[in-house]
Amino acid sequence: MKKEPTTSFVKSFLLFCIAFVLLTTTAPIGFMYAFFRQSFSGKLKSLKVYFIDVAIALDNAGNVMMQYLLNDLLLIKNSNTYLFGNKKETISSVIGKNSLTNTLSAPGKALNAFLNFIDKDHSLNSIIYDVKSWME
Repeated sequence: MKKEPTTSFVKSFLLFCIAFVLLTTTAPIGFMYAFFRQSFSGKLKSLKVYFIDVAIALDNAGNVMMQYLLNDLLLIKNSNTYLFGNKKETISSVIGKNSLTNTLSAPGKALNAFLNFIDKDHSLNSIIYDVKSWME
């Protein structure tokens, strides 16, 4: 297993602040550029892939940024619980895994039902199996 580099609290917080400021100030510019570039070049249909890719990236970030809140609010903790927080996984994937193990709390089940209303079997179809071993 790859060892995580050690970084001081202050340094890690500073890097977070820089990344957050850069994201919030440059993402709208990048989004508008992509939209207009693809629109004017006649490749508007390619934006559906761009939108999905951005949605997945934001979902992965949300999984990390809100891990403590989501773990406490959406999950019932036991030995089968699969926790939020993996930077390579979407929130929907974690919800799907916990749906399979019946470890979603009432709010977790409600969110799962909402996602499945928008997109049939969304959380189950979003499960990322190769993120880390689970349900061994």
